Amino acid sequence: MTEEQEVFLQHIQKKGLKRTAQRDLILDTFLRMEEHLSSEDLYRLVKKEDPSIGQTTVYRTLKLLTEAGLAREVRFGDGLTHYEHNYKHQHHDHMICSECGRIIEFFSAELEALQDKLAAKHHFQITQHLHRIIGFCADCRRAAKEAGKQEAAPRLRAKHTTARVR
Repeated sequence: MTEEQEVFLQHIQKKGLKRTAQRDLILDTFLRMEEHLSSEDLYRLVKKEDPSIGQTTVYRTLKLLTEAGLAREVRFGDGLTHYEHNYKHQHHDHMICSECGRIIEFFSAELEALQDKLAAKHHFQITQHLHRIIGFCADCRRAAKEAGKQEAAPRLRAKHTTARVR
């Protein structure tokens, strides 16, 4: 049993819940994925392996994963709640392209230091923070520039994968 599985098992036992094959499948599928997943994304993935799993089971299990500290909820302005790994993962922030939806994860020691300095100045204790930068990725800026040169060029909407920048 992995450390994450042990953490999850202890959490559900504390809540008076039982370990089930469906919860195990949802946990294992979530842990295998590195991108940001909505409950709908995770539901589609686990349904391929076990068609009997319901969407409510996936949603409730994601809530349990979040309570256990294995997952973290993130919102990117698209109206959905996404989940990412949280357990023993370094803190990071997000840049989100408002054109294609690409998410670039980054960490900045300078931003962290500035936040701490501002909090101290205002006698504020930070317990957590979420930093989102909304804008346009390099690919979309390049496509827009090329479209400007070619009057009737159609605008392509590409799905980008999550990029991790450290």
